[in-house]
Amino acid sequence: MVSRAQIGFRSERGPILLALMLSTGLIAIDATILATAVQSIVADLGGFSQFPWLFSVYLLAQAVSVPVYAKLADMFGRKPILLLGIALFLIGSIACGLAWSMPALVAFRALQGLGAGAVAPMAQTVVGDIYTLEERAKVQGYIASVWAIASVAGPALGGVFSQFVSWRWIFLVNIPLCLLAGLLILRDYRERPERSERRVDVLGAVVLTAGLVAVILAVIEGGHAWAWLSPQSLGLAVFGIAAFAAFVVLSRRAEEPILDLALLRPAVVWVPTCISACVGALLTGITAFAPSYLERAAGATPLVAGFAVAACSLGWPLAASTAGRIYLRWGFRRTALIGSAIATAGAVGLLAVVWRPDPVTIGLCAFGIGFGLGWTATPTLIAAQASVSWSSRGAVTGLNVFARTAGGALGVAIYGAISNTVLAAGRGETDPATVISATSWVFGGAAATAAIMLVAAAAMPRPAASG
Repeated sequence: MVSRAQIGFRSERGPILLALMLSTGLIAIDATILATAVQSIVADLGGFSQFPWLFSVYLLAQAVSVPVYAKLADMFGRKPILLLGIALFLIGSIACGLAWSMPALVAFRALQGLGAGAVAPMAQTVVGDIYTLEERAKVQGYIASVWAIASVAGPALGGVFSQFVSWRWIFLVNIPLCLLAGLLILRDYRERPERSERRVDVLGAVVLTAGLVAVILAVIEGGHAWAWLSPQSLGLAVFGIAAFAAFVVLSRRAEEPILDLALLRPAVVWVPTCISACVGALLTGITAFAPSYLERAAGATPLVAGFAVAACSLGWPLAASTAGRIYLRWGFRRTALIGSAIATAGAVGLLAVVWRPDPVTIGLCAFGIGFGLGWTATPTLIAAQASVSWSSRGAVTGLNVFARTAGGALGVAIYGAISNTVLAAGRGETDPATVISATSWVFGGAAATAAIMLVAAAAMPRPAASG
C-alpha cells in the first residue's frame, strides 16, 4: 500500500508534483474562466455568432499540436516540450489581453491553444513516467484538487473581471502563473529521456490541420455566412473529408506518422480514444453554452451564470480524486461505465429542464455531468497508458488528448451551428424564448453525445487494474 507521504509534497518527487499541478492549473483556469466572460467580450468587440470560434480555434490548435508534441517528447524528453508549451501559452495570453477585435482575439486564442497542446499531455505523461500505476491512483487526487480549485476560482474570476473590471484580465492573470510554472519545471524536474532518431511527420500534421479547419469552418459558418448547401459549404466539407482520407493514407505510409493509427488496434487504446472524443464534445457543449443561456434567458449576471460552469468543473475533480481507489477495486471498465451513466443522466436532465432557466437546477445537472466525466476520463486514459511501454506512452497520451480536444472543437462547432441556425430562424439572440429553443437543441446534442460515450464505455475490455 502506497502512503501519501511517499508521493506528497514532502517526498523526493514533491517539487515535481507541485510543478505539474501548477502547469495543469494553467489549463484548468483557462477551461473555466472564459465562458463567463463571453457576453462582456461580445459587448466590447461584437460578433456574437462568432463566439464559438473562441473555443473551437483554441481546441483545434491544441488538438493538432498534441500529436506533434507527443512525438517530440518521445524523441527529446518531456521537459523541453513542457517549457515550450508554457512559453507559447504565456505569449498567447498577453496577446489575447491586448486584442482589438474579435478576429484578432480568435487568432491569439489559437496561439494559446498551441501552448496548451504541449502542457496538457506532457503533465499527464510525466505523471505516468515517475509514478507507478498504484501511485498514480493517489496522485490523481492531487491533480484533481487543481481542477477543483480552478472550478471555483475560474468562473468567479471570470465573472468578477467581466462584471467589475475588464474581460481582458481573464487572460492577463495567466502571466504570473506561467512564469511560476516555468520556473518550477526548469528548477525541479530532471529526466533521462530514452532519446532515439525519429522523424516528425510534418506533411501529415499539415493535412490533418487543413481537414479539421475546413470541417469546422463549414459547420460554424454554414447557415450564417453562407447557405448550408452553398458552394462554399459543400466545397469545404468535401475538402475536409478528402483531407482526412489523405491523412489516413499518409499515416500508413509515413515512417513516423504524426498520429500512429496502429496504436488504435487494441481495444484498450481505441475505446478510450473514442470515449475521450465524446468527453471533449460534451464538456465544451456545457461550458461554452450554459452561461450564455442563463444570462440571456434568465437574466443572470456573469457571476451567477458561471455557477453552471463551476458546478460541472467541480464535479469532475471530485470524482477524479476518488477514481483511483474505485478502478483499483472495480477495474477500469466498470468505473468508466458507471461514470458514463452518471454523465448521461445529467445531460438528459439538462434537456428536461432547459425550458425553465434556473441557475440552481442547471448547476445540479452540470455537476452530475462533471462527476460522471471524472469517473470516465481518468480511468480510461490510465488504462491506455498502462497498456504500452515508455517509448509509446507519450504517443498514446497524445492520441487520447488529441481525441478529446478535437472532439471538443468539432462539438462546439456543431453546437454553435445548431444554435446559430435556430437563432436566425427565430427572433435572434436578444429574445429569451428563441435563446431557450436554441439551447434546447444544443443540450439535446449533448445528451446524444453522452449516450454514445456510454455505449463506448460498455465496449471497454476487462483488464485487471494493475500493470
